[in-house]
Amino acid sequence: MRRLLPFLLLAASAPHLAAQTYDLLIQGGRVIDPANDIDAVMDVAVKDGKIARVAESIAGDAKKTIDADGTIVTPGLVDIHAHVYGYPGSIFPDDTALIAGTTTVVDCGGAGWRSFEDFKAKIIDKVATRVYSFINIIGHGMLGPDYESNVKDLDPEKTAAKMAEYPDLIVGIKTAHFGGYGWTAIDAAIKAGELSGKPVIIDDKIFTNTGRNSKEKLLEKMRPGDMHTHTFNDRQVEIISRFNGKVHDYVWEARKRGVLFDLGHGGGSFMWPVATSAAKDGFYPDTISTDLHSSSIMGTKSDMPNCITKMMALGMELPEAIQRSTVAPAKAISKFPEIGTLSVGADADIAVFRMEEGVFALFDAWKKKMLTDQQLKNILTVRAGKLVVDLEGLGFPKWQEAGDYVSIQ
Repeated sequence: MRRLLPFLLLAASAPHLAAQTYDLLIQGGRVIDPANDIDAVMDVAVKDGKIARVAESIAGDAKKTIDADGTIVTPGLVDIHAHVYGYPGSIFPDDTALIAGTTTVVDCGGAGWRSFEDFKAKIIDKVATRVYSFINIIGHGMLGPDYESNVKDLDPEKTAAKMAEYPDLIVGIKTAHFGGYGWTAIDAAIKAGELSGKPVIIDDKIFTNTGRNSKEKLLEKMRPGDMHTHTFNDRQVEIISRFNGKVHDYVWEARKRGVLFDLGHGGGSFMWPVATSAAKDGFYPDTISTDLHSSSIMGTKSDMPNCITKMMALGMELPEAIQRSTVAPAKAISKFPEIGTLSVGADADIAVFRMEEGVFALFDAWKKKMLTDQQLKNILTVRAGKLVVDLEGLGFPKWQEAGDYVSIQ
């Protein structure tokens, strides 16, 4: 019997040795992770700030267990067009992104090569939200028309040099709001893109007096991998023909050659007539983004869940909308599989949503509304393994079960 004792002790303890202890266990939600072709009721386990496991049923102890039954669990959303620095309407990401299930934002042109260090010190290094940058081709950044139309401050070499200093933080170049004539700003941005090997994201007007037009821009100027934001606003890019209401042939050709179209909703860049015509023709943005700033967050309310809801109202299925809000933008800025996925070993950036049923008004940039019968609402956000948003208290014990309250008797 003495010889059997060590074996019996080992056998008795084996289940405990095999069982994992997780920091967080999210159980029973509908997990949508397009990067891994997952759309099923599953559990997600987190340990040491990383995704530890995703499976139908995960056994083991957890410091915190969340019952996600009836919810939708996705990778943290990736917003590649936000404003968190420089621009007068910029907003603090920890107050506005995390509460929407958005764990990664790309500041779209707020800083130029002259101001990037200040941006890094004041925002990137201090916030919980992961923040990247599309650096502005204008050295001073997005400070208004007098700065953004100053051709003397267009410097592709210095922009590319700053990008080389911070290759992990600066994911591309932004050109926007150039008030001059012709292609000067776009040409400078593309040159910086060629010098750095990174994409350009474009936001400029195509009025007759600008000397610019959508066809030439999309087919002759932009390169594969470059992005045009504000897809559903026909002042920056005209995707719908005014003659037949169809998507222009040159738009389809641009997409075929690798040009990407970003939503970039904002306060002035989403119009129902354009969006519904495009959707009817089967054309949706490659990436869903908000262009969120101080006026759009209160006006069109266009955070990521709102933009996803609008895509669904236009006929897009939820898994596809999640794909264009996670893995697609991550790939567009060459940050996949670092972000945009629930793959084991990735940073535990997780968003949990409810799909609310009812009657909801969705507003475009001109305050015209479309009614829909469902909307996506974020209720919980995990950033790098930490529970940062919990609007329904899913991660908190009920007071009757807590046992730590002080009796008032």
